[in-house]
Amino acid sequence: MSTILRAHYVDIPGRRTFPAEVTIADGHVAAIREVSGPVDGHVLPGFVDAHVHVESSMLVPSEFARLAVLHGTVATVSDPHEIANVLGEEGVAYMIANGRQVPFHFFFGAPSCVPATVFETAGAALDAAAVGRLLEKPEVRYLSEVMDFPGVLNGDPEVMAKIAHAHRLGKPVDGHAPGLRGEDARRYIAAGGPAGQVGISTDHECFTAEEALDKLRHGMKVLIREGSAAKNFDALIDLLPHHPDRMMFCSDDKHPDGLVLGHINTLCARAVARGIDVFHVLQAACLNPVDHYALPVGRLRVGDPADLVLVDDLEHFRVRRTYIQGRLVAENGRSLIPRVPATRPNRFQCSAKRVEEFAVKATGTEILAIEALDGQLITRKHPLPATVAGDRFVPDPTRDLLKIAVVNRYADAPVAVGWIVNFGLRRGAIAGSVAHDSHNIVVVGATDADLCAAVNAVIAARGGISVADGASVDVLPLPVAGIMSDGDAYAVAEDYARMDARAKALGSTLSAPFMTLSFMALLVIPHLKMSDKGLFDGDGFRLMR
Repeated sequence: MSTILRAHYVDIPGRRTFPAEVTIADGHVAAIREVSGPVDGHVLPGFVDAHVHVESSMLVPSEFARLAVLHGTVATVSDPHEIANVLGEEGVAYMIANGRQVPFHFFFGAPSCVPATVFETAGAALDAAAVGRLLEKPEVRYLSEVMDFPGVLNGDPEVMAKIAHAHRLGKPVDGHAPGLRGEDARRYIAAGGPAGQVGISTDHECFTAEEALDKLRHGMKVLIREGSAAKNFDALIDLLPHHPDRMMFCSDDKHPDGLVLGHINTLCARAVARGIDVFHVLQAACLNPVDHYALPVGRLRVGDPADLVLVDDLEHFRVRRTYIQGRLVAENGRSLIPRVPATRPNRFQCSAKRVEEFAVKATGTEILAIEALDGQLITRKHPLPATVAGDRFVPDPTRDLLKIAVVNRYADAPVAVGWIVNFGLRRGAIAGSVAHDSHNIVVVGATDADLCAAVNAVIAARGGISVADGASVDVLPLPVAGIMSDGDAYAVAEDYARMDARAKALGSTLSAPFMTLSFMALLVIPHLKMSDKGLFDGDGFRLMR
């Protein structure tokens, strides 16, 4: 049985559209025939998210797919780094197996930095031998973001062995080098590659156009990221017309409520509204990831797998239908992918905490706080006068000075406590075991009692996000590795939206408080972060004693 779509065919390489009948048969594009007479809508290749951590959606892959196809996404280049930090190789296998159960193209990488640093406690470790085993699997398409750029620049044997495994197998190596410029950027990009060729080929961490241009000059491809917390679209999009063959779109980390509203299609609409040529936009959104990673995803040519979308127009990109390998998986805002059962592997081994464990004895008159930045993963160092009550340093919401703590979830250990500004909470606390990259429990709050209550709610659920406000404590459980729900995607999105609203009702002015919270423990992003072992200086790459 065949399906015929009568629509404007979008020929991205040929930079033209024409009225056509596109015939789908046996999962492939069987024919493309130019026609006369009326047609409706535009048919184009499906969208590809060129770098995403599916776990950050708080959904298992099968549920992520159910939402992504609503917006014409047919494939993701997915880094399972988050679950690997909790469960190691078992976690990567879980993502592959769960994703296989639904009609969607998940292309997973081998996580290169588990743990991300030696300055934090993770649930697992992947050495070069383990990474090599993963890369040998046909389902593993690339080496995931090499975050240890100091290790690369210093020629660390383990780091270089992981890169060598990927090159030996002909698989691309993804980069992660925020702020790296000049000669250091050149050395990083060349690392491990054949003479005169790029060794590390992509970066999604550029937050200025100047940084992106520097990396493009050295042969790297740049991904334009627009996630729930990190938003670099406005800073980078004007480079696309000048480098249309070397840029892609990605979300990196996207919470479920955002995924309900849109995905790569919304970036296409924003780029076109900015006046950028639609064929450049679609090349970045549909073709460049397929070419770079050699993905078996259809490009809307005769004989290709029928991975395609029908949209209203090339301005708003509202998706009417999404097909994957010829199967209709979404139509008019309704996902046609059924739910599948998911297991709940996890590793959560800490006990409930006491309020006293969050106290900080007063020493001196000044403290060093993390300054969170809305829409960015980087932070600033913010020294300021301390607020003292009795013999203790205490939060001062009137000055937007809050306490941040990280709790080791893999074993009972002392609570690491520090200070943070720009979260805006006037009272209460928010916590979560989604805490990149080791996924310990991170909490920000206005009182020790609320910090403790929020943390203990996450511990009791064996993973989740929580809001504590005096006697009121609310939690969204995340029982899969402590970072994902196995629940219905729409229900999880609604629950997350409720939690987000509760955090904002406490005073947070951040666009995505829980996403920003999750990155306050990400040590590989400068400048100041919090580990379960203490305050971390991202510039000196050291714990501050």
